Amino acid sequence: MFDVYFKKLKTKKFLRFINPQFVFLIVLSIILFVTSIFLAYNLNQKTNQNLSNEKKLKDVSLELSNLKNQNQYKINQSLQANIKNIESSYKTSIDLYQRILDLKAQNVNTKDLDTQFSASLNYLAKLNYSSASASLNILTSDIEKEEASIAPPPVTVLSIQNVSANNSAPASGFSQQSVTTDNGSFVVNIVAADLNSTKVIVDTASGGDCSNNCPTLSLSDYVSRNGAFAGINGSYFCPIDYPSCAGKSGSFDLLVMNKNKVYFNSANNVYSTNPAVIFQSGSIRFVSQALQWGRDTSADSVLSNYPLLLSGGQIVYSGGGDPKFAPKGPRDFIANKGSTVYIGVILGASMEDSAKVLKTLGMENAMNLDEGGSTALWDGGYKMGPGRNIPNAILFIRK
Repeated sequence: MFDVYFKKLKTKKFLRFINPQFVFLIVLSIILFVTSIFLAYNLNQKTNQNLSNEKKLKDVSLELSNLKNQNQYKINQSLQANIKNIESSYKTSIDLYQRILDLKAQNVNTKDLDTQFSASLNYLAKLNYSSASASLNILTSDIEKEEASIAPPPVTVLSIQNVSANNSAPASGFSQQSVTTDNGSFVVNIVAADLNSTKVIVDTASGGDCSNNCPTLSLSDYVSRNGAFAGINGSYFCPIDYPSCAGKSGSFDLLVMNKNKVYFNSANNVYSTNPAVIFQSGSIRFVSQALQWGRDTSADSVLSNYPLLLSGGQIVYSGGGDPKFAPKGPRDFIANKGSTVYIGVILGASMEDSAKVLKTLGMENAMNLDEGGSTALWDGGYKMGPGRNIPNAILFIRK
């Protein structure tokens, strides 16, 4: 078609010496260039990066599913290995996306991380494992830097750059101090209360077991409705913004008995081997397995979470476990030293770092709490957070 057209024009001087195919390539290049600019402009006009990335995650999942259903997947070992690598990268991307959401919940600007994540998903969508893996490794490093740099908001009474070094736990009230261990120095935001004058309770947003779309509240709401003077976020749960939590948002699987003596997840026996903390009048008790407590309602409240960090003054966390335990970030805890109970957040720490910090502070027993985007610490106001809304919280109330 183009040859016929250009033959008719050859009589014209300005086309006499021009190759028709060359002209066609020039025109096609211009069209492609204009199209790419248009697409790039439209891409930059997208205002909801989260929805875009979530759609890409679903597209990648569907592409992997379709590829697995091909006959080649069942007979070609090389293809199987390639799909396994891509699937591993996809799982990594889900974890990284949830960590980005945690940073958003702590008011961290994640614009650059969102862009990097989107680029990684583009590689995955094209089943380009090597490029996706390299991109995800860079993104992991950048996320870790952001997690390690998270600092308290301006309401904190001390400037984090001028925190005094102090390896002794406070006797009462709020303290922000730098604790030095053989793993390095870590800033700790900690609240201490005497159990002789303080009642510790667990409050829940739900009145009973809930498996999906469970109610959640901010830590300040829990504090206000209980007349508490201090508090911290409680157990792990499934945030509504996590893709992996679809169908179970706001729910938690661990054993909890709230202030109203209502037990949550009693039938979840698979979780009975997790640690727990029991709050009673004038005392606090830590157990390595919730089943050691049973379903006794004589306590004021009970909360199970993991891992247990200290028991009898010794570190019992042996490392490993959830991959999220290794990165540096805020680590929330509940601990005691005699009749003094402590809640707090250790900044820029791995789980191992957290255990060492608490041992250095002289704690007798300590258990990890939920962290990341759920991190919230209150003492007369937010010292950390507010973070996302949570399904349960530990609160200090004056007797």
